[in-house]
Amino acid sequence: MTHSDTFPLTTRAEEHPHAFARAFNTFDPDLLDRVYEPDAVFVPRPGESVRGADRRRANGGFIASRVPIRVAPRRVYVTGDTALLIVDWVIDGIAADGRHVHHEGTATDVARRGADGYWRYVIDNPFGLDDAGTTDQSRA
Repeated sequence: MTHSDTFPLTTRAEEHPHAFARAFNTFDPDLLDRVYEPDAVFVPRPGESVRGADRRRANGGFIASRVPIRVAPRRVYVTGDTALLIVDWVIDGIAADGRHVHHEGTATDVARRGADGYWRYVIDNPFGLDDAGTTDQSRA
């Protein structure tokens, strides 16, 4: 897999959550999908995992509100070309339709460094430490 210069991935595992946030905050599902390996798994809800086009659609649901994500990596463990990332995240704000949106969690993610030296998710589990999932506090 090669890296596109149109979006900066990272060569440092601890920076990958920030690359994800930059991609998420463009609200462009194609750009967001670049932070994943082609066969990567995304967990849109506890107990459910998706890949490929389904992963892109599920992420599209998260970015549809057009509310930015904030990330705060808690722990990063690296061995060779594999990293375990524990990341606190929050999506909080007013959606494009005027609703208040609030989602938060602690992700347990796995990333891999590709042959090109850039990190990408192989498992993105935003609800990793909280199997109750996130909350959506929408207000009409």
